[in-house]
Amino acid sequence: MNNLLLNENMKIYRRLRTWILILVLIVTTATVLVFVHNDLAKGNWKTNIQHEIDNDNRRLLRTDITSDRKLEAENNLKVNQYHLDHNLPPVELSLWGGVLTAANLIIVVTIFTVIIAAESVAGEFSSGTIKLLLIGPASRSKILFSKYVTMLAFFFLLLIALFSTAFLASGILEGFNNVGIPYIYATHDGTLHVVNMVGYVLSTYGYDCIQMILMVTMAFMISTVFRSSSVAIGLSIGLSFIGTAIANFLSQHNYSWAKYFLFENTDLTQYLNGSPMLEGMTLQFSIGVLVVYFLIFNALSWIVFNKRDVTA
Repeated sequence: MNNLLLNENMKIYRRLRTWILILVLIVTTATVLVFVHNDLAKGNWKTNIQHEIDNDNRRLLRTDITSDRKLEAENNLKVNQYHLDHNLPPVELSLWGGVLTAANLIIVVTIFTVIIAAESVAGEFSSGTIKLLLIGPASRSKILFSKYVTMLAFFFLLLIALFSTAFLASGILEGFNNVGIPYIYATHDGTLHVVNMVGYVLSTYGYDCIQMILMVTMAFMISTVFRSSSVAIGLSIGLSFIGTAIANFLSQHNYSWAKYFLFENTDLTQYLNGSPMLEGMTLQFSIGVLVVYFLIFNALSWIVFNKRDVTA
């Protein structure tokens, strides 16, 4: 098994393309944070927050304001007033603001991993090297498992590169002096929450990881079933965007059966701020749904890979 894992890692890291992907991720992260910093560094933060408070107060005075807009304005007022009362700069102007911004780039990590996952099995068939693997002493299950584990290890390597780059770049741009600030937010019931920032950041990355691991697993399954890296890449990325759009549509119409739809459950960060996409959904329920899909994707990969004939 160790030899299989070593062999799969060599296939990934001996390619120049792999290191180019890592470099592109690092440069992209740093560049995005520089642009965000330059955009947010304008004016005094207390003046800016007071301006937001005044705008929200004017919004609340409007007679045509919807209930959702009213709740949004009220919650913004509570959060901004807390920042002023406790002399806390907005999270966007702290080191952690950049780290949270970089969490949006986990989709880039996923796309890069999907590229690797798509070729993990399909590339062996297209190049003919699958025959060399299958005539060896290792079983098909071990071969498939080694490829999957190596793919996940690559995902976490990219994730560490993303987080480390964001932390260092944000520290240089914003300073390391506000590391201990809390994260403040208001839920749908109007309750103000003050939570530990480190815990919130790690939860955000952790929940995003669960979502992206499922997407990568789906790409791995498609690669195994269709034996085409281009189909795996196209379908995986396409389904992630189309699925998100469908999930938003279903949540707006509040269909009861929609909670079992994969993409209604993939964004676990919806539970961090207490705002699930559909009424009645919980973190435990979404994790349960994702586990079922995860098992189905892996079962399909295993069944197809073990049953498929490889002609000489």
